[in-house]
Amino acid sequence: MSSKPVVLIAEELSPATVDALGPDFEIRHCNGADRAELIPAIADVDAILVRSATKVDAEALAAANKLRVVARAGVGLDNVDVSAATKAGVMVVNAPTSNIVTAAELACGLLVATARNIPQANTALKNGEWKRNKYTGVELSEKTLGVVGLGRIGVLVAQRMSAFGMKIVAYDPYVQPARAAQMGVKLLALDELLEVADFITVHLPKTPETLGLIGDEALHKVKPSVRIVNAARGGIVDEEALYSALKEGRVAGAGLDVYAKEPCTDSPLFELDQVVCTPHLGASTDEAQEKAGIAVARSVRLALAGELVPDAVNVQGGVIAEDVKPGLPLAEKLGRIFTALAGEVAARLDVEVYGEITQHDVKVLELSALKGVFEDVVDETVSYVNAPLFAQERGVEVRLTTSSESPDHRNVVTVRGTLSSGEEVAVSGTLAGPKHLQKIVAVGDYDVDLALADHMVVLRYEDRPGVVGTVGRILGEAGLNIAGMQVSRAEEGGEALVVLTVDDTLPAPVLAEIATEIGATSARSVNLV
Repeated sequence: MSSKPVVLIAEELSPATVDALGPDFEIRHCNGADRAELIPAIADVDAILVRSATKVDAEALAAANKLRVVARAGVGLDNVDVSAATKAGVMVVNAPTSNIVTAAELACGLLVATARNIPQANTALKNGEWKRNKYTGVELSEKTLGVVGLGRIGVLVAQRMSAFGMKIVAYDPYVQPARAAQMGVKLLALDELLEVADFITVHLPKTPETLGLIGDEALHKVKPSVRIVNAARGGIVDEEALYSALKEGRVAGAGLDVYAKEPCTDSPLFELDQVVCTPHLGASTDEAQEKAGIAVARSVRLALAGELVPDAVNVQGGVIAEDVKPGLPLAEKLGRIFTALAGEVAARLDVEVYGEITQHDVKVLELSALKGVFEDVVDETVSYVNAPLFAQERGVEVRLTTSSESPDHRNVVTVRGTLSSGEEVAVSGTLAGPKHLQKIVAVGDYDVDLALADHMVVLRYEDRPGVVGTVGRILGEAGLNIAGMQVSRAEEGGEALVVLTVDDTLPAPVLAEIATEIGATSARSVNLV
């Protein structure tokens, strides 16, 4: 049996995908489109790589006992149940930028093809027909192109088609007019765009709001000479309404790469000579497939190494600054220490980050701390994906506080929680030196300075002589070696706190004996392994 993490490749991917994964994984293959083959194959794998034919739904996720990552080598996630994956603690990643150039180029190709009737003329000539007059087209130069959706692909199309001498207008409620103006694009309301555009190209995600956006009502507002291209998502352009508009002469032509139901081989639109159709080729170039495969392979490597992934769609955090990354394991350990000290789930949890590190986005440290908080609370595997769900299900209010001020340390992370009784528990840590040594620097109001270890003990008691000796004697009799110790107190004779690191797990009877002997008001054992 291999001890390597298992990666299941469920569809044909670029050979560069396997190369990018490297030698650290056991690679298996299956036909993901065949459910009878997929369900048993997914049972014991750590990651699965798919394209669009494999449905990773609730059934498949339930059958996957070890699955940590679903990687879609492309942009869309219609075939992945992201909600079910999140509940199962499975990270979902895709390759959001892998095909933007390829998709934009296809949209431009469809625009040119619909303007000049290129496919129709090609077919006629190959059938022995010389029909120059029938396939007379129109120029793109000085025509108005309406871009519906000015995202990354829409912008690329606008840039490329402006080189043809086209005037570019766009509809996108999420883009500021000033930003559009910088690109030489005029923003319009959708109705205005429909009225003035000679060509319309759609570049929107498929959502309940965009489904059928270009429908019967919209197609009664366009010029009869308009040509419409959809290389984004099927269903944004209503196919029945488009067919009627083409048949009635209210639309001059269309270029389609996507359809409401796919595969699609029998649409009435295919019968119309003024329609140019392709079978969802938007991402179908060697370059795009290679980029997608390499991107998700890298994401899988990061995810299986326990790191956050910039392209994860169901994890908050995004790109992590290099200065922030060393703080992730520290924040997670502080979360585990907090839970051990609190002995319960907090009603409110504050993750506080202080120091130079706050010049970066440190939201990910909150997520890491939250992962640690629930690590020893729930039976399920806790991940960056489902940790926020555990907090939500338990009614825990989570807040992140940041400040560039940190008087005692370069950077400090504090996990502070309010318990149901109103008691507050807090633990703080920092990274020291070039090797990023993890240290605990405070427990509540008590300052300490001790390197974190796998096994720790935190005791509160009334300050008096002999306590440290008593603790040492009991641990010695139990055969447990003290690796480090830090004692802190507010005042002589008041409450004192001691933090010890020991070489092995402290058995509960030994901890109970220590607590009894020294009259501890609190005695907690912390195990980080």
